[in-house]
Amino acid sequence: MNLRVIGANLVVSVKSFYREKTAVFFRIAFPVILILVFGTIFMERENSIFDLDLQDLDQTKSSAQLVKAIELSGRFKITRVVPAISATKYAQDNKRNLVLIIPKGCEDSLMQRMGPGDPNASVTLTAIHDPSSFGVTTKMQVLNMVLAGINQEMSGNPPFIKSAETSILTKKYRFIEFFIPGIIAMAVMTASLFGAVNVNAELRQKGVIRKLSTTPITHTDWVLSNVLYQVILAVLSTVVILLVSYAVFNVNLRINAWLPVFVVLAVFAFVGLGMILTRFAKEAESAAAAANALMFPMMFLSGTFFPVEMMPEFLQKFARILPLYYVNEGLRASMVLVDNMAALRYSLVTGAFAAVVFVLGIITTKWEDGT
Repeated sequence: MNLRVIGANLVVSVKSFYREKTAVFFRIAFPVILILVFGTIFMERENSIFDLDLQDLDQTKSSAQLVKAIELSGRFKITRVVPAISATKYAQDNKRNLVLIIPKGCEDSLMQRMGPGDPNASVTLTAIHDPSSFGVTTKMQVLNMVLAGINQEMSGNPPFIKSAETSILTKKYRFIEFFIPGIIAMAVMTASLFGAVNVNAELRQKGVIRKLSTTPITHTDWVLSNVLYQVILAVLSTVVILLVSYAVFNVNLRINAWLPVFVVLAVFAFVGLGMILTRFAKEAESAAAAANALMFPMMFLSGTFFPVEMMPEFLQKFARILPLYYVNEGLRASMVLVDNMAALRYSLVTGAFAAVVFVLGIITTKWEDGT
């Protein structure tokens, strides 16, 4: 390995990148535009989700009638949560953004209200929720409307049914905080994948790679310089994204050692994929088409723009075999949830995938035949 040769090739790549204004736009400005557009949309508007998890701790006829009344409103599809488990843990483990709890004593309070006991008796339903979730605000508004309708039917003043909110997170996060890690992962993927595809396919088609075998630069030097170039672009793009996010949306994200780990792992993973693609796609145009065919499903099905849990179950299973999903979830685990164990799990999966495809990419990239 010749560091001087690697450095010289890296300088050439950086200068070429700077001269290509289109490349600068799509690798630096385009992710920023996505943040500004989607961030502005989702700051005030949440998507409606009408699945409702419900835990009945009272297990009485009255609580069952209350559940039935919520179902009959036609606004929610209810999933029962067994009373024996923690609703908060259930929400965290199953990534549910709202769990409604009917407390013990619901029927007793109703009997006091309806009888001679206490006309002011009431019951408080607890809403365990994730305030950062995509549509929880709208869902809770609809739930409150339904409960208000039930109160009216019971014709009581003050209302018999009340509600309380409890977050499953120790800190309150907005949707934009969950959105930004996905944009970082997407930017790294597109830059690395297209960078590897464009450089290798174009130079191979022009016969440059074959000629490189006659120069002092080795196969290893060539690969390392290109990977280092993609790492520099990924770091630059990530820094710009974070600066804009903090400046415009005043985000609350934890920046720690996991961020560079996932950025570097993602670069190796998608550069490896790019090298494999250029082995099988002989022309630059077909290589770019293959990269698009691989990139767009990952971009839209890996939880970059909206939660994977919103998709049909078969698409959720498909999403969990895509490498970008683990980069997205790993960045969110480290930057939003500050869950080091989850970040470690996602990094191991990403690292294993990166190692396999990068080694395969090196093996399939040959000097002699220009491929």
